[in-house]
Amino acid sequence: MKVRKAVFPAAGLGTRFLPATKAQPKEMLPLVDKPVIQYGVEEAMAAGCDQIVMVTGRGKTAIEDHFDVSYELEHMLESRGKTDLLAIVRQISDMIHLSYVRQKEALGLGHAVLTARELVGDEPFAVLLADDVIDAEVPVLKQMMDVFNRTQSSVIALQKIDGPSISAYGCIAGKEVAGSNGKLWEVTDLVEKPKFEDAPSNLAVIGRYILTPRVFEILAHTPFGKGGELQLTDGLKALLKEEKLYGYVFDGKRHDTGDKLGFLKATVEFALKRPDLKDDFAKWLKGLAL
Repeated sequence: MKVRKAVFPAAGLGTRFLPATKAQPKEMLPLVDKPVIQYGVEEAMAAGCDQIVMVTGRGKTAIEDHFDVSYELEHMLESRGKTDLLAIVRQISDMIHLSYVRQKEALGLGHAVLTARELVGDEPFAVLLADDVIDAEVPVLKQMMDVFNRTQSSVIALQKIDGPSISAYGCIAGKEVAGSNGKLWEVTDLVEKPKFEDAPSNLAVIGRYILTPRVFEILAHTPFGKGGELQLTDGLKALLKEEKLYGYVFDGKRHDTGDKLGFLKATVEFALKRPDLKDDFAKWLKGLAL
């Protein structure tokens, strides 16, 4: 089995960024000059996916517009001889095939994934949460693809989170795979946002998944839980009874852009990696009276 499709749940309301997200999707907030969700799409492409499924909701048309052709903008740039900007704009619209499905209510991550069932079909697929922007030499999804290709089993991304902060994440119990140097774990259980003293490990689940199509059937029969939401964690716990599930501690630096402070940190770090910005920006930062 090969993974060709990547699902992006993007129907959330983005309330943590109000009022900026009152009239625009949080996924379209820019890190320097590129919207957050584009980083995820580029990661999926670099991992070998050739089809993107966006799970959107009301007020998310800006995402569709961003990846679509903009004839008026292209004509204006071409007529003014701005060929460099024209190339950037056309690269976005020519990037990859995107499909869209509407999640009418925000009923949890598991429900968002289940909404994509008809477009994914009976094949393994990736799920990427755009809020988690991960700077890595080898794209994280590509690292996970290598694990999937060896195991032919579902794979979830893991990050070590020490201390009480683990309570903000789902985390795993598992057995380390021999010879993996702590990188690969066979998952035996998942716990959503445990108390620090009850956490089975310091291995937190991060927003990258490769899942077998069996998860759709399981999610379709999983009861809605707390807050009336269908949680992906509950579906994965049920999947464990039938199939192996692996957790992979990825190489790379994760930025939680769904958090205001995380978003600001990511903006600074990505700007400092840009050859056209880093020198002047670093000089300005050093001159700040902090």
